[in-house]
Amino acid sequence: MTAIHTEALVKVYAGKVRALDGVSFDVAEGEVFALLGPNGAGKTTTVKILTTLSTPTSGTASVAGHDVARDAPAVRRAIGVVAQRPGFDPTATGRENLALQGRFFGMSGQALATRIAELLAMVELTDAADRIAGTYSGGMARRLDIALGLVHRPRVLFLDEPTTGLDPEVRAAMWSEIRRLATTERLTILLTTHYLEEADRLASRLVILDHGKVVAGGTPEQLKSELRGDAIAVELRDGAGEASVRSALGRIPGLSDLTLEDRTVHLRVATGATALPGVLAALDEQGLAVAAATVSRPSLDDVYLRHTGRSFAAAERTLQEAAR
Repeated sequence: MTAIHTEALVKVYAGKVRALDGVSFDVAEGEVFALLGPNGAGKTTTVKILTTLSTPTSGTASVAGHDVARDAPAVRRAIGVVAQRPGFDPTATGRENLALQGRFFGMSGQALATRIAELLAMVELTDAADRIAGTYSGGMARRLDIALGLVHRPRVLFLDEPTTGLDPEVRAAMWSEIRRLATTERLTILLTTHYLEEADRLASRLVILDHGKVVAGGTPEQLKSELRGDAIAVELRDGAGEASVRSALGRIPGLSDLTLEDRTVHLRVATGATALPGVLAALDEQGLAVAAATVSRPSLDDVYLRHTGRSFAAAERTLQEAAR
């Protein structure tokens, strides 16, 4: 069964900013699905459309079998949403926030009290339930947000950048919580993230967005397995033009996906350890001094580089500069 379906979604803001450009994907019931891309790639816009907070310029989408444009109330009853920013009242306690959320969905009495107790235990906030939510730590606040999204037992949970701003230890704990939700609550979870490791660890499938377009999709392992061999990254001490780099390395057999980004040369080879000495020698002969070199197995960053021609970090820098 399909929990989320999108077909050729386009979103144009102010008549000229094309935030989405033909986005299509399907999410199966019960899976953890990730929209991966740098900030500004179109992830949040997609979630806004799927959660009925925005309408597409063109294209269609459905969630839990309901069209997001024609049957928005049914979509809202079927989903839980955890936005990037906290959605609770910081002047109320954790318990009071959950009670208010439940009443929004028509819950009351013992049924609501029981559900609140279940959720507080689930997200390990029972001891802090009657504290003012504004005093919660970052990790506690994020867990309360997730509990708020689950009060009415949704079929689909949207997590928009769920671990942004959390320190590594809290982020790892949040990953464990998301995995547990997927298995014990039998939820369909769609998460947006710009953390490559997060998508790799959590998602059973994912799509990569770039400038509002889907550039790749599949399981993390499938996407990485398409890139045979090893990745080599060589940082040049003084930089160089692409013509010089290609002239230096063009005679070495077996190189592919050669790109130059700032001062770093990226390329793929069958066996990194075997090819690296020849790569370094060829650059040296061309007078290109090397500051550092690494060899690694395929990663989602390599997948992104393969499909867009630039690294994930470079894409984020470009989009952030364009937004200023």
